[in-house]
Amino acid sequence: MSTLEVKGLSTHFFTRAGVVKAVEDVSFSVGRGKVMGLVGESGSGKTVTGFSIIGLVDAPGRIVSGEILFKGRNLVGMGEAALRELRGNRIAMIFQDPMMTLNPVLRVDTQMIETVQAHQKVDRETARQRARDALGMVGIPSPDERLKSYPHQFSGGMRQRVAIAIALLHQPDLIIADEPTTALDVTIQGQILAEVQKLAANTGTSLIWITHDLSVVAGLADDIAVMYAGRIVEQGSVDQVLDVPFHPYTHGLIGSVPSRNKRGVPLRQIPGTTPSLMSLPPGCAFKTRCERADAACETMPGLAEIAPGRFARCVHPHIEILPA
Repeated sequence: MSTLEVKGLSTHFFTRAGVVKAVEDVSFSVGRGKVMGLVGESGSGKTVTGFSIIGLVDAPGRIVSGEILFKGRNLVGMGEAALRELRGNRIAMIFQDPMMTLNPVLRVDTQMIETVQAHQKVDRETARQRARDALGMVGIPSPDERLKSYPHQFSGGMRQRVAIAIALLHQPDLIIADEPTTALDVTIQGQILAEVQKLAANTGTSLIWITHDLSVVAGLADDIAVMYAGRIVEQGSVDQVLDVPFHPYTHGLIGSVPSRNKRGVPLRQIPGTTPSLMSLPPGCAFKTRCERADAACETMPGLAEIAPGRFARCVHPHIEILPA
């Protein structure tokens, strides 16, 4: 059984100006100990997908359809008390902004000890030791000293590492990481990526890594789902998708990575901008930016299996680059 199965998830925001279809008909699964990269540019719906899974979508947003099966239990429609029991304990989220996790007026040890004791009946000293070990795991020097500090006494990168340590405290079954290493320098980023990979391999924790950075996903994830304008447009194993992208959007994303281009050659760019989620054009949302678009793209294509284990939502996929 997969740790998480998302089936036909749609999350809309009902504003005065109209309905924003932030997530539309999204389906994927994450196996035990597996890492899935959820990739896309800003506004593609990847963060709202993460918030929907953990039950943190606030009004005027709500899940309008679909199922979110966590170890067989449907989280959609689950009561707040039951969700709170899972959150932080069996499902953890690492936010892009660490101050969404940390309380600025409480010392770090207070916050971490309370987090441990909220879900497990252990004494304060045991909880402190767990907190100390978690800080050491994410590379914070002198963890005993740093436990006594307040969040404002840490740099931005250090605060993010504390937030990651809090997510690791209970060795949850699922971690949703929303661009958590964006503010960190490359060395620390590499260290934390190695730690979460080790955690997934050793404890069976499943991981959803939300990012716009393909280079991070390339070295971390087993599978990848590429999102555009609220929908998944391509899905498959990370090696296959990055080596042989089918969807023109994925093709453009990979082509705009500097390391994939020859020295001195201008970067390839995807023309235009993402359409408004409030007024998406009929059919494929990418057609206004796609050089392959024609009349057939006026109808929204389904997410079709184009090669074994490879899915793309496109009428004209790049199948000509498939190995013979």
